[in-house]
This record gives sequence, C-alpha cells and structure tokens, in this order.
Amino acid sequence: MNPNSSPIAPLVLGPLSPADLAALLWLFLAWFGIGWITERPPRRHPSVSALMKAYRREWMRQFITRDPRIFDSNILTTLREGTAFFASACLIAVGGGLALIGNTDQLAGVARQFDLGHVPALKWEIKIVVVLFFVANALLRFVWSHRLFGYCAIIMASVPNEPEDPRAMPLAMQAADINITAAKSFNSGLRCVYFALGALGWLAGPLGLFLATSYVLFISWRREFASHSRRALLQLVPGETGLLPGKAEGDQPRR
Repeated sequence: MNPNSSPIAPLVLGPLSPADLAALLWLFLAWFGIGWITERPPRRHPSVSALMKAYRREWMRQFITRDPRIFDSNILTTLREGTAFFASACLIAVGGGLALIGNTDQLAGVARQFDLGHVPALKWEIKIVVVLFFVANALLRFVWSHRLFGYCAIIMASVPNEPEDPRAMPLAMQAADINITAAKSFNSGLRCVYFALGALGWLAGPLGLFLATSYVLFISWRREFASHSRRALLQLVPGETGLLPGKAEGDQPRR
C-alpha cells in the first residue's frame, strides 16, 4: 500500500470519479440556474414564462365580459389534459427506472458494446437514480399543476355573469394568480423532463453528461429568451396597450 495515498478519497468518491462528480455538479447547477433566471428574468429582457403571465391576466379580464364562457372552459380543459398526459408519462418512466435498477446487466452489456470498460453495478444504479430524481420531481410538479388548474376552474365558475358586479374583477384576478402558479409548476416539470433526458448522457460517461447537459441548457435558454415565439409575444404585451380591463379595442371610450 502506498503510504502517501489517502484512504479517505476512495471512501468519499466511491465508484464515482472526479470527472463524474464535476459533470454531476454541472447538471444540477444548470438545472437550478436556468430555472432561477427563467422565473426571475431581468426586467428589460423577460422570458417567455414571464411574458405569459401578462397574457394569463388579460385572459381573465376578457373572461369577465365573454358570453358564453365555453371557450374559456375548453382552454382550461386542454391545459389540464396536457398536465395529466405528462404526469402519466412520468409515472410510467418512474416504474421503468425502478425496474431497471434491479437489472443493470443490460446496461453493462451496452457499455461493453461502446467499449466503456467495466462499470460497477452501484455506479449504474447511481446514474439511474439521478434520472429518476428528475422524473419523479417532474411527476410531482405535473400533479400539482393539474390540481391548481382545477382550482382555477372552480374560481372561474364563481365569477358572476354580470361584468358590473364588484366581485367579478377580484375573483377573476384570483383565478389568474392560480392559473399563473399552475403554469409555473407545469414549466418546472417540463424543465425536469429536459434535464432527465440530459442526465441520460451520463450512461456514456462524464463527458456525455457534460455535453448533454450543455445542450439541454442551451435549448432551454433559447426557448425562453431567444425564440421566435418570444418575439411574437413581445409585439403586443397586455398591459402596455392602454386598454381598459375587460374591454376590446373598439369598445374604448374616446378621450
């Protein structure tokens, strides 16, 4: 035994190499960082998620005067179906991942085909657990988003049919706040799915994890801050048009 070698390092690192730990740290930093900047963007450069908050509030303002309100009900139903679909997919993925933990021989065979050398079974299990962390987190976010959209539907149903009712606007704004919170949870769940796919790059080694994480980070940033959809949303942001709440452009009083 080399007297200069420290027995603490193998104990701390276990089956993971320093490169594995560095790539894993980059994965979690990228996931946390893009989530933070997406929900708290600079005021002069808002993200798509931030811009959609204004549109959701404007939706609820227009909802007050819309008759009938079937259109709004259909939109909310579509949103709930989307969250239910992703929640079901994540639940299936969690089950598949748990089953794979108990049978890592297939992954070891794939590693031999790519000439990755011998990889301990514990290391394969750690890699799968990291992917399951993101998938399970996404599942919880989608389930909560689905429930919040249900709360939003109930509040919308309590809005009086008469636009002049003093309770109409406050209730509509409450529905808007719940809707925004549900969308925030849904977007967070989608980011977890993206980074779960990025975490699969670890199956090809630490370099694969680093490259996959970087790619997912770039795609997430571009869709929020440099996409065509963002430029379209910026053309006419609700709240900057001078329109009165619940009024269309042709209904504005002349000054």
